[in-house]
Amino acid sequence: MGRKNKYTFEEKVNAVLDYINGKRGVTQICNDLGLSRTELYKWVRIYDNHGETGLLTKLKNRNYSKEFKEEAVFAYLNGEGSYNDLSSTYDIPSPTTLKNWVKKYNSHIELKDYDPQGDVYMTKTRKTTLQERIEIVNYCIAHDKQYKLAAKQYDVSYTQIYQWTQKYLEAGEDGLLDKRGKHKTDETLDETELLRRKIARLEKQLEMKDMENQLLKKVKEIERRRYSPKGSKK
Repeated sequence: MGRKNKYTFEEKVNAVLDYINGKRGVTQICNDLGLSRTELYKWVRIYDNHGETGLLTKLKNRNYSKEFKEEAVFAYLNGEGSYNDLSSTYDIPSPTTLKNWVKKYNSHIELKDYDPQGDVYMTKTRKTTLQERIEIVNYCIAHDKQYKLAAKQYDVSYTQIYQWTQKYLEAGEDGLLDKRGKHKTDETLDETELLRRKIARLEKQLEMKDMENQLLKKVKEIERRRYSPKGSKK
């Protein structure tokens, strides 16, 4: 039986209760639901720690404070349980999440508060003035580069915030200029920029020349095969 992508709340509860009460064995439950043993054991651990409500499908990401993350990490480092055990104890959806926290902590990377705002990823890009972009970037930087927070505050996309901030850090306010459709003439370039443009033109010419040579070779090969004795019909 193929594995299912989602299971209802009732299926989860019935599977766990049948396992605990010995009504169905692990193999039978897994075969009936197209479920892996690992997933079943995970449900059992969640049920043991949180009861039936722990098996409810979570529709939104949880908020994780810095203190909560550190408590879970310390519990693992103190040998209070495995990643699987503690993810169930602390109601963390995936053991991998806890594993990543531990990895960051051991690498001396600060564990920060997490406030999911996934909707900013879906926000469409919108036109902005230079002054708006400067204000938005300054707000983002002042708030420790919390791109999602800035995106939500100014109703722009996460991608826009990120790109503007990077450009601002590299080139200042000039990096926030909208340069689409604006091409500098050779006369307005300094010596270095002019040299770069000439090199780019030469590289493009060489590329086109190489493409022409490759095409010519193919044409000659086709002609050779067409008129060779082996290629002609008897």
